[in-house]
Amino acid sequence: MRHRVAGYKLGRTASHRKAMTKNMMNSLIEHERITTTVPKAKHLRPYIEKMITIGKTDTQANRRRAFAKLRDKESVKKLFGVLGPRFAEREGGYCRILKLSKPRLGDAGEQAIIEFVERTLVDESPPEELAKATEELAAAKA
Repeated sequence: MRHRVAGYKLGRTASHRKAMTKNMMNSLIEHERITTTVPKAKHLRPYIEKMITIGKTDTQANRRRAFAKLRDKESVKKLFGVLGPRFAEREGGYCRILKLSKPRLGDAGEQAIIEFVERTLVDESPPEELAKATEELAAAKA
C-alpha cells in the first residue's frame, strides 16, 4: 500500500533528482516553456509554483530563499523582475501541463509541455527579416 507516500522518485538517486529539479526550474524560468516527460513535469509543478509564490514578494529574504534553491542569479532576477509581478493578482495555478500525443523517439516515453499560463509570446523574427534571411540563403546556395 502507498499510504502517505508522496512525491516522485523518477528512478534516480536523491542527489540526481534534486539537481535535475533545479535545472528544470532554471530552464522553465528562462524559457517559460519546456518539453519533458509527463512524470518529470508533474514532479516539477509544485516546486516551480512555490518559487513563483516566493517571487511575488520582493524582499531580501525571499531573494535569498530563491537563490538557495535555484543557484542562478539570472533566474532569480527574472523571477522577481518579470514573473512575480506578472502573477501578482493570481492566487495559484501558475503553470499548466499539456500532454503531447506523439511519444518520444527512441524509448516511446510519454511527452508533455510544462509552461506558464500567462506566457508572453515573443515573435523572435519578424516576417521581413525572415524573408530577407531566406533570400540570402537562396542566393548563397546559387
